[in-house]
Parts: sequence; structure tokens; C-alpha cells
Amino acid sequence: MSDRRILAVDVGRGTQDILIYDPDIPAENSFRLVLPSPTVIVGNAIRSAAQVGRPVHLEGTCMGGGGSVSAVMAAIGAGLSVTASPEAAPTIHDDPERVQRMGVRVTDEPAAGAMRVRTGDYMEEEIRTALSLFGVTYPEQVAVAVQDHGYSPKVSNRLHRFEVFRDLLESGDRDLYALAPDPPHPSMTRMQAVLSGAPGALVTDTGPAAAIGALLDPWVAERAGGGITIVNAGNGHTLCFTLRGTCVCGMFEHHTAALDTPTLKGLIRRLQEGTLTNREVFDDGGHGAAMYEAVGQTPVAVTGPNRRRLLPDAWQAAAYGDMMLTGSFGLVEIWKKRRDG
Repeated sequence: MSDRRILAVDVGRGTQDILIYDPDIPAENSFRLVLPSPTVIVGNAIRSAAQVGRPVHLEGTCMGGGGSVSAVMAAIGAGLSVTASPEAAPTIHDDPERVQRMGVRVTDEPAAGAMRVRTGDYMEEEIRTALSLFGVTYPEQVAVAVQDHGYSPKVSNRLHRFEVFRDLLESGDRDLYALAPDPPHPSMTRMQAVLSGAPGALVTDTGPAAAIGALLDPWVAERAGGGITIVNAGNGHTLCFTLRGTCVCGMFEHHTAALDTPTLKGLIRRLQEGTLTNREVFDDGGHGAAMYEAVGQTPVAVTGPNRRRLLPDAWQAAAYGDMMLTGSFGLVEIWKKRRDG
């Protein structure tokens, strides 16, 4: 009998949330891991090298920035040599000339004595080893979510990411699942890098996966048909949708660090009223907004690691009772839609 299990890996800025979904057992009994994200692991490796004065060489594939890029800049600021292979360099920036100006030499040859640090969002070898220690075989079916700004060397990646979202949504009849195409959009370099290391995997974006996962919460599911607002308050980005079922009535994306409770509630209110503009969010340092119809004052559900800080009074959504796995369960739903539907 073929392996029907799905390995769902939701790669965030702080953690990677790993689910072994088995359709033959209750979802609550699924094996799961919450581990440091690849960018945290890479950043820690760079900092360890810098502490002992060693040069650093990045090799591998394009991956998320965040902690890894801040560690690179700190090492350069300390006077250390940092090199990166052409394949790893887009982790720092899409434009190789800008990477060079930031102080990183793009080359396949590391400096003498350099610590080699492997980049990449999909840590198959490490996950496989961890599972084997508990006698769990590696699933044949793999789904991975990463947050991707897309290849945009000369144009704001904030603008590019949101334009891709809007184009996917409008060409997909505004269905929430349209934001999770299979295969991923060709400009999404992080997703393409994951796909190169996991041929045949379903690879998509973390934001829509979290929203789809939040719809599995019974309280949310009961109210979605009449209109609901879902907020994913992640460590890096906050993405908000107004929905009727899975039809997107409006959405916006901002950076979590730029938001507090009053600001976020104001954005949500204007999204529900249909008055929020793309320019307003973009000029405030966010990615943008798309408005299609006002939904009025709908119930608000929030998921993500910053949910209690930003929206303590909203419904705290969790798929199968586990907020940290909401995006992973969303990946499973996307798999069912794209591969089993």
C-alpha cells in the first residue's frame, strides 16, 4: 500500500512547524515538531564563527533572510570576511551588485579557514534524522510553506510580492486557494529553491496556508459563510483577509513589528468597511491592500505567534487545537485541494 501520509513543514521566521499528517488516524494524534527555523539556525552558525574570528562562507540555495542576514551584517561590521556562492547570495538580496556593496563577495571559493554554512529552507536531512530516532519513516508526500517576496532586484519586493498575490487572486475568481498555486509562481525564488531540493513537493506561501488552516477551527468554520475576518499575526508579517466562505473580499499585508493593537484594529476596521487603500498600507511600510467589497463588522479570528499581543480580544484560532500547527494543517488542506481534489 502506498504511503498516504503528508510531511507538512511551515517555515517561519522564528520556528519551523513540522506535521506528519496521516489520514488514517485522528488529526490530534499526528506526530509534530516545533523547531528553530532555518534562518535562526544559519544566523546562529554565522554568529558562532564570528565569535572566534573566523570568516564565513555561505553555500547552498536561496533561503529566507531575517536572522541570517542580520548575522551576516554583524560579522561584516566586526571586520570579518563573508563570501557566498552565487546560489546562496540571493538570500541576502536579489541584486548581486547590491550584495557586493553590502560587503559580501560572491564566489564559490571560501576564504582560508572559513566556516562553511549551508543555506536552505528545507532541511530534509535533519528532519529525516530526527524522525528516524523515533522510528518514524519519512513520508513520501511533502508540502512546504515559506514566505517569499519573489525575484525583484530593481523594484521594491514589497510591491512585487503583493502584486503577485493580487494577480493570483483576481485570476482565480478571488478564491483563497488561488493564493496557493501548484506549482508555485515562477518568480518566487525561495519556493523554487525548495522545489529544487524536494522535487514533486507542494510548495506555497505561509500566509495563505495559515489562513486556510484557521478555517479549520470550528468557531471560525461556523461563521465563515456569513463573513469573517482572519488575521495571521506572524513573527515577520501580518496578513489579514475578509472572507465570505473562501471568497476573498479584501486583504492587506503589513510588517508585524510596525503594528500595535490600535493600529491593527484601525486597519481591520477600514478593510471591513471597504475604505482601506493600497497606497495607505504601502506608504506606511507595509506591502499593500486589495479591496473588492465591504463585508461590514464581521467576527475577527487571529492566529500566529503574535496573536495575543496584537489582538488579545479576538477569537484565538487554532487548527485541531494547536495554533503553532495551523499553517501546517493549512498545507494539508491545500494538498487535498491541489493533489487529491
